[in-house]
Amino acid sequence: MQIIIDTSSMTPIYVQIVDFVKRYIASGVLKEGDILPSVRTLARELKISALTVKKAYDVLEEEGFTSTVHGKGTFVKARNTALIKEEQVRELEGDIERILEKAGRYGIEQDELRQIFELLAEE
Repeated sequence: MQIIIDTSSMTPIYVQIVDFVKRYIASGVLKEGDILPSVRTLARELKISALTVKKAYDVLEEEGFTSTVHGKGTFVKARNTALIKEEQVRELEGDIERILEKAGRYGIEQDELRQIFELLAEE
């Protein structure tokens, strides 16, 4: 599992870790029962604070993607593709809302916005 952190991103590092792990689970790279790197190991590999990794692992557990066994590690739970998909759609909806607000500020009409979307979707 390779996680690449973008330190120039406005997205917090722990959220980037959470997103990477979710993507790996959704794509099948990580399967039920797979163990994630220890907090210390991942922190060392990414050259970040162990507390940041711990926060990411806590979020993953709270959201039902992993479970931690004290002294043994953090394991991937059964893949819930519906839950992952729902979360991804919710994130896209937020992105689209921001685009619509921006388009409104720029005076771009919905038809023009649709044309832009269709043009970009063809690529």
